[in-house]
Amino acid sequence: MRKIALALSISGALLLAACGGSSSSESSDAATAAGSGNECTAGKTLNDGVLTIATGSPAFGPWVVDDKPESKEGFEAAVAYAIATELGYSDANVKWVRTTFDEAIQPGKKNFDFNLQQYSITEERKKTVSFSDGYYTTNQAIVGLTDSAAKGATTLADIKKLKLGAQSGTTSLDYITNVIKPDTAPFVYDDNAGAKAALGANQIDAAIFDLPTALYVSAVEIEGSAVLGQFPADASASADEFGLVFDLENPLVGCVNTALAAIKDSGSLAEITSTWLSSKASIPVIK
Repeated sequence: MRKIALALSISGALLLAACGGSSSSESSDAATAAGSGNECTAGKTLNDGVLTIATGSPAFGPWVVDDKPESKEGFEAAVAYAIATELGYSDANVKWVRTTFDEAIQPGKKNFDFNLQQYSITEERKKTVSFSDGYYTTNQAIVGLTDSAAKGATTLADIKKLKLGAQSGTTSLDYITNVIKPDTAPFVYDDNAGAKAALGANQIDAAIFDLPTALYVSAVEIEGSAVLGQFPADASASADEFGLVFDLENPLVGCVNTALAAIKDSGSLAEITSTWLSSKASIPVIK
């Protein structure tokens, strides 16, 4: 009887241990799954359980601070993580990759689930990529050195006479070409860094950027420069609505739009905007 009781005791202990191990493993799996996306994203990301987000190479402030999106510092880095959280991804399950501005909107397979680097939503770009709903709307602004020919320019007529520069493929360049229509053909650069270097070297009178970038450039990157004015948002091609970029007809777009709506409704997006992007109230409007 003692042997039978001992055997039963050992068997019971082993059974409890086995159950305990299974429970621990299941808890671990559940914890991992909890940070690996929600039902909407299942089967729609490049890699199961991972959200792959792309940004610029390099990425500049105020969109990404110190070229480190994983730090969550900067407007677009913070927006990306807010969306990821809303979609059910933990920070550990967010992967960052880099692309140039142009390659992300070219036809072909993408190495990201979505990309954000101030992509304006345009009908032309919709032919090759899909966009989310807008996460920020801005307008164009002009930056010049305080002692340059651009100083004192307050009207489109004044600005038409200037040597202007902007990044290739941007709505800033479109705005110069289609709205300002300067007397001298605009100077075109591969990236914003080229436009900033030309401005700093007095090769151009002024550069056109979206307003948040213009504010950052003048405050941090080009000593002796200022945002001389902003263009009215109702002017043709002036207002930019930024959207996340996806592969064409990507089913993940609907999930992200739902997440975007949630962070807008909760006030989170407004808070991120207030934290990272300066007010435009003090910048005069070009007439």
